[in-house]
Parts: sequence; C-alpha cells; structure tokens
Amino acid sequence: MAAALALARRGLGTVWPNPAVGCVIVQPRQGNAGRVVGRGWTQPSGRPHAEVEALRRAGDAARGATAYISLEPCVHHGATPPCTDALIEAGIARAVIAIEDPDPRVSGRGVAALEKAGIDVAASVLAVEAAEVNAGFFTCVREDRPLVTWKVASTLDGRIATHRGESRWITGEVARDMAHCLRASHDAVTVGIGTALADDPLLTCRLPGLMLRSPLRVVIDGRLRLPLTSRLVVTARDVPTWLVTLADGDARRRHAFQECGVKVIEVGEDAAGNLDIRKVLGELKERGVTRVLVEGGSQLVGALLQYELVDRIVWFRAPRLIGGDGIPATAPFGIDELAQTPTFTRIRVSYAGDDLLETYARRP
Repeated sequence: MAAALALARRGLGTVWPNPAVGCVIVQPRQGNAGRVVGRGWTQPSGRPHAEVEALRRAGDAARGATAYISLEPCVHHGATPPCTDALIEAGIARAVIAIEDPDPRVSGRGVAALEKAGIDVAASVLAVEAAEVNAGFFTCVREDRPLVTWKVASTLDGRIATHRGESRWITGEVARDMAHCLRASHDAVTVGIGTALADDPLLTCRLPGLMLRSPLRVVIDGRLRLPLTSRLVVTARDVPTWLVTLADGDARRRHAFQECGVKVIEVGEDAAGNLDIRKVLGELKERGVTRVLVEGGSQLVGALLQYELVDRIVWFRAPRLIGGDGIPATAPFGIDELAQTPTFTRIRVSYAGDDLLETYARRP
C-alpha cells in the first residue's frame, strides 16, 4: 500500500478534478510476498484511472492477484466506465483498499460491488496517509471548496519584505527550489493583486524536469488593476491564468484580458465591498480545482485566516531579522482574544539549506 500511495502522489497537481490514486497488483507466490505484475496511477486530466492503468500493465497476470488501491474504486459511470467493473472482469481475487471515497456516488458502494462479485476486500490500510494524499479532493467533497495551503517565506520575526517592499531573496536557493516543488504538486497557485503588482511574478515551476508541471495561476484582483504588460498576462497563452474580480468591473478592460488569453471570473463582494474569498474558493471548486497554494499577499492571507480557510501552512524561516517596520506575513484579520485565533498542529520540521521549514495542519 505504501507503494500505491507513492504512485498516487505522482498525480498531484495534474489530475484535478479527480483524486490522485495509485494501484499495485501483486500475484501471490508460495513462500514469499509475491510478485508485482502491474503498477498504475491516475493519468493527467484524471484519465485513465489508476486501476485501469495497473490492469493494462498486468494483463492476464492480474487473474487471481491482489490489487492494492489507495482509494476506494469508483462504481459510477462518468467519463470512463467504473473501475470496479474493470477489477471484476480482470479476475482479481483480493482488493486491499486504503480509504473509503467520500464522494456520495461511490462511498461504500465500490467495496460492496467487489464483495458481491466474490472478491475478498480488506479496507482502512494506511488510511491516515491516504487521506493526506487526497486531502484536496476530500475537502472539495466535504466542505465544497479546495484545500488551501499558505506558503510563507519570512524572517525569524515574521516579516516578508522590508518597509520599502524588498523581498528578494529573504530565503535561500534550497528553500526557493522546494517552493517550486510545492507548485508542481498543487492544482493552482494564487496571489493577491498587491503581490502581483509588487513582484511581477511568473508563478511557474522552473526546476529542471518539472517545467511542464506549472500549475494554474490565479490572481485575486477585485478592480482589474493587473497591468496588461505583467509577466502573468504576457505568458497567459503558455500557462493557464485566471483573474478573479468583482462583477462590476470595466467591460473593456475585462475584454482586453480575455484577448490576452486570461480567463476572467467574476464573483460577488462581501459586506465590506471586497471580493468575498469564500465565493472565490467556491468558484475555483466548481471549475475543478482541488488544491490551492497561496503565495501572498498579506491582505489575501488575512481574509483566508479570518474565515478559517487555511488548511495547511508551509513556512520557510530565514535566519535574519527585519524589525517592526517590515511588512508582516498577514494583514490584521480581527483577532481580539487568544480564544479567537485559528490554531494549527506542527506536523513536520526540517532544514532547507540555511533556512528552517515548518509544516502545519489546521486543527479540526
């Protein structure tokens, strides 16, 4: 199952709106653990599914074998036939499943279909690890929004730039390379208009071997302030780029963005007249996005924290200080008492060159 989960991770960032699934098919042997006859993982754009890929590679050797699958096989007809049908027709004898699919079209029905066909099923094997792999898909099903990961690169005192806006480079080269890997594992990378104006970023994955894994780029820009000459707009025909804005924007400017290849998405406002970040995430979910990496700025992050919409934090800390006049990692978001603070659990600490990398998960 650990091998199936490793295969599933290969699909992160490329298979949305589908979950990333891995499958390993093992033909039992007497006296040892058996022989792997097929491996598969969800292919780009979500098809073919992992089980179908593994069965194709196994061929006739799948008959009588055990299939280790990182998520309950689908049982409904969609763009492809049910994976349960493929497993049954291939003649597997046993299925080991990591975790139940929360999708109501599948939940429990995949296991039931296999058992009805006489296949021995074992479930909940490495379920915690499997849930983390597909945390984005699960969040979409259960909370009707994508999983949100906030990536921060700051000083020890939590500053992301000097008071003049200088931020390149607070962290070192190793941390920056790791941030590119994060982009490759997410469906979308998102920034607010302040960051887009200050940094003119590309938001692509530029590591050798991963250059084709750049995620969808999303700019939160309520008033269409992003320059048409920005690198995000100029490269929009090469890397998918969405701009989320208020519905009452300038129609001519919206058309200009569309002519440059930028997809413009209009959403409603909140009580303060700003873009409602809850509706923004809802629109992304409706368009299939399951995992969002937020790279700034402080206003956008403040809005996400205000509504407790940050699920993961990946925080790179550089061993330097800027002081109180530097720009903080997040804008104020209405905290008066400690009891109001969103809380997280530290799940991992490691080094990133000279910098420290801390990873946190939101507490339920």
